[in-house]
Amino acid sequence: MAIVDEKDQKERADEQSVDALDLSAGPSHLEVPGEVALGPAGGDQDDRGAATTFGATKYVHAAFFAVGVLAAFLGSKILGGAWMHLAEWPAALRVVPQLVAFTEEQRDTYCLVGGAAIGAIGVLQAYRKDSVRTWADEVAMELAKVSWPNREAVTNGTLVVIVASAIAAVYVAVLDRFWSFLTTWVYGA
Repeated sequence: MAIVDEKDQKERADEQSVDALDLSAGPSHLEVPGEVALGPAGGDQDDRGAATTFGATKYVHAAFFAVGVLAAFLGSKILGGAWMHLAEWPAALRVVPQLVAFTEEQRDTYCLVGGAAIGAIGVLQAYRKDSVRTWADEVAMELAKVSWPNREAVTNGTLVVIVASAIAAVYVAVLDRFWSFLTTWVYGA
């Protein structure tokens, strides 16, 4: 009997919380878990340029593509290096004499194709894993929440750093000259 009463109380509390929602603002102000809230015009609420849900997914796919290109490049270089070392090893040449049958340009082409296959297979295997894709989506969603500085703030910050660095450089140079003069005067060198 106590379990039923607790269940009824929980259902009433849920109904009250739904009734407490302000539905007069329209569906564009409701937030769905895992999505960026959109303002009335469908754009970002604060116009900071943060990515929407589609934008975050776009960046996840771009990151997977970039990792695939990097893996293809590294794979082709590793395959090329291994082929070159095997072609110089007499024991490998006795077993596989075709290692030296190809020109250097042909080796590079085959290694590039092999590297592209390595990159594509590696990225597809990683993309098929739900844990990796979920992690990448969560990272993109967190980055979408970041308040990125506008052009004016970056320019002002850069100028402050340049001016402060110049002042520090002049200060250290003057101090260096002063101590150089002082040690030369004291020690008489």
